[in-house]
Amino acid sequence: MRALRECRLYGIIDLGYIPQGRDCNRVAEQMITGGVDLIQLRGKGKSIDELVDLASEIHEITAPSDTPLIINDYAEIAARVSVEGVHVGQDDDSIHVARQKAGRDLIVGKSTHSLAQANAAQAEGADYVGFGPIFATPTKPDYEPIGLDGIRHANLNVGIPIFCIGGINIDNLQRVIAAGAKRVVMVSALLKAHSIVDYARCATDMLA
Repeated sequence: MRALRECRLYGIIDLGYIPQGRDCNRVAEQMITGGVDLIQLRGKGKSIDELVDLASEIHEITAPSDTPLIINDYAEIAARVSVEGVHVGQDDDSIHVARQKAGRDLIVGKSTHSLAQANAAQAEGADYVGFGPIFATPTKPDYEPIGLDGIRHANLNVGIPIFCIGGINIDNLQRVIAAGAKRVVMVSALLKAHSIVDYARCATDMLA
């Protein structure tokens, strides 16, 4: 499996952005072809059983490429599908509880919205943190953007991989990198791209 520290571009298959008839498996294939290093499945409002079925199908695609598949929120899915990790938010299960629900050791990442939260997640045992939202984003409309200033401080103070998230796209990616980001998450920009493959390749070239 690809090591987290080697990962640069994190793609999220958010079911809220995938139109009717568009295949999650095809999206996963396109992400991998484009060079996405890490993929998360996020399905707010979907049942556990629905997500188990989707995760199982997507994992058949990600596993041969050694691309870790992360499940958002529901650690119990990792007890039923051999995904590589789980991602939790500030109001979700603790890192310890997530691993207990999964019933095995696996990657656990945590969403953080400040340097203090990022440090706390590291102390709690997170393997990586999502840090943001850097810019305003329709994916998390209730969160105030934290801006670019905290990225360098986070990289200096937090020892685990930091993935900057929130409104990041090709047009502002260079500013995010210049602010100190080494790893980023893309959601709507990637999913809504005319070509996911080309968009991902452009981003990975910039992050190289």
